Amino acid sequence: MNVKQFIKMHRDEWKELEQLMVAFSKRRNGITGDNITLFNRLYQKAAQNLSYSQTYFPTDEVTHYLNGLVSKSHNLMYKDQVSSFKQIRYFFSTKFIGLFLEQWKFVLIALILFTIGAIGSFLSVLNDPLHIYSILPAEMAQSVAPEQLGSHDGSIDSALMSASIMTNNIKVAILAFAGGVTFGLLTVYLLISNGILVGALAALYWHHGKSYDFWAYIVPHGMIELTAIFIAGGAGLLMGYKLFVPGQYTRGYQLKQQAKRSVQLLLGTIPLFIIAGIIEGFITPAAISLEAKYLVAFLTVIGLILYVVIGRLKLMKTRTTRDSGS
Repeated sequence: MNVKQFIKMHRDEWKELEQLMVAFSKRRNGITGDNITLFNRLYQKAAQNLSYSQTYFPTDEVTHYLNGLVSKSHNLMYKDQVSSFKQIRYFFSTKFIGLFLEQWKFVLIALILFTIGAIGSFLSVLNDPLHIYSILPAEMAQSVAPEQLGSHDGSIDSALMSASIMTNNIKVAILAFAGGVTFGLLTVYLLISNGILVGALAALYWHHGKSYDFWAYIVPHGMIELTAIFIAGGAGLLMGYKLFVPGQYTRGYQLKQQAKRSVQLLLGTIPLFIIAGIIEGFITPAAISLEAKYLVAFLTVIGLILYVVIGRLKLMKTRTTRDSGS
């Protein structure tokens, strides 16, 4: 194949790639998922054409043209990737905090529901420790051994435990969020039942004089973990409320709008669950003093407060800049 045949065979694809580059750089409305796939395919083919041209037509103008085309396409792809990273950073550092602050009342309701369940089961087991067998699942109730709290088994795989815990907690959050489509009833049940489990265990360890030890193993990861669950639960409660009281809109419209908002809140909790899972898998079972575990819990609380405060400040700055610009 000579250079003319090579150009004739591929020039339409090169021209199409150029047109897509112009559209992408100007952010036209025509950008779709199909266009992005097409751009990637044309970029890959142009790169192959460049390799071929460098081998067989190293001094021809087409090689210089293709080198520029591939270089510009690569830079555009890299620029979009950086932009995506910026969007992700903006979401977790600012937008998620804004969504959280807008629905803080529902997060508070989730906390109250959890607390109601915890107090009820705590008082029940405190009155009669045997109630633990009617409150907890049979397998869990039989495996609880307050006297063995703090014993360390070297066979425990902390990485596996951490991954398992993260997966389970994210499942709970997803269920609490998805419960919104049941008008929030499933969400209410999950929040109260989780509170019941914690309250029953707390009362049992109280009976055995192990309260201080028990909470030392709960609060390091629990402060972050429960915060994330309350946020997810609050998202489900908000969705359920909007379905129950749709106002001037239809329930279908409210479901669509609130589901989108709630999914964003749920996604925002994933880093919290990851951090909680790492703490629960590596720090909670570690052979360190109880005071050190409480210190970790204190630091997580400070971290959460700073996260919200800094996010709120960024949100206010963004809104101020936007208002001044308009």
